[in-house]
Amino acid sequence: MEGSEQLPDVFVRRGEVVALRLFDIAYSIDLGAAEALCAAHSNARSNRGRLSQTPEKAIAFGDPPVILPLEPVRLDIEGRETTVAATVRLYDFGAIAISLRFAVESRSWAGFEGLVGAIQTSVGPASSSDIWRRLLDQAMPVIESALTRPSPATLQEDYLIATVLELGEPISAVELQRRVDLSALLSGETRALSTGEKRELLKQSYSYFDNDLVVLTWDRAFIYEPEGNTDVADVLEVANAQLLELRYYDELLDAELPRMYDQVEIARRGISSLAASRFAQLARSLYTLVAEVTEVTEKVDNALQVTEDVYLARIYSSALELFRVSKLSAAVYRKLAIVRDTYIALYEEASSSRGELLEFAIIVLILIEILLGIARL
Repeated sequence: MEGSEQLPDVFVRRGEVVALRLFDIAYSIDLGAAEALCAAHSNARSNRGRLSQTPEKAIAFGDPPVILPLEPVRLDIEGRETTVAATVRLYDFGAIAISLRFAVESRSWAGFEGLVGAIQTSVGPASSSDIWRRLLDQAMPVIESALTRPSPATLQEDYLIATVLELGEPISAVELQRRVDLSALLSGETRALSTGEKRELLKQSYSYFDNDLVVLTWDRAFIYEPEGNTDVADVLEVANAQLLELRYYDELLDAELPRMYDQVEIARRGISSLAASRFAQLARSLYTLVAEVTEVTEKVDNALQVTEDVYLARIYSSALELFRVSKLSAAVYRKLAIVRDTYIALYEEASSSRGELLEFAIIVLILIEILLGIARL
């Protein structure tokens, strides 16, 4: 809060804090099979994710994720045991998003800010809590048979969303920003930030009506939404899932390129007649890699289809830009192009080697024919 004007305290009557942890768990997930498995599970009901307020023709999931409620968990927050709702969402490109939802009731703004900090300390990336692994272990047996080529889930993303649904008095988004310091909540810093840093931190701020507000940062978001619309939070989860998957394939290709160069060198060694076969075999494996990565990255790119909702589309685009998803996507496609060019070159080398072998065989046959002719004389 800037200036010396004394403003009334802001009271949060109702809200929630959502802690997200996303894992890459497989090459892909059969969402139809996962939905059936979740429904058949004795204590679980599943459904497909939908944006709550936005018409499907305006913005919708490419293939809606499957939602699986988990058993509530009890966590020590601010020195007392708190019951927290837990939910899983499954995305067809192999990502799983686990949410912990902390209900907020009747808190001062300072108390709300303190709760956000306590949750980050308790379940954030720097905490020693194993709650995320326990929830993942709870979900995996239910959905395991729906996974294609499961992976060990070592790659993770996390995000925190602080939402205010109702204040002690109706106030506008502009008034809210005058009366509270959102930069403290979003940065997690206890010391006051500089004016320039505050301005940078709050740069990604959006409002549609005069009484709603969304502020995005790299690892946190603040949402003021008196109508209870959850679409923004859902869109932020999708953007994080896309970031996770593109990180996975960027790292996969980073590891694959040096190995590919080594395999090409090995294939070039030895007898040229065997090199053609090696080139063809290596080219086929690289072609398979390109096809698989392209298939999944296209699913990632089309995870959310935006057509008419300009406001939500702006938030979604800003989140993708903030998370550097487009740069990661460009890096993945650039590395895919290198692999693609390599397998094309290998096929050409294989064809050339086969051509040389055929020419040699023809020359040998001609020589044999000449020698046999001389022998008959």
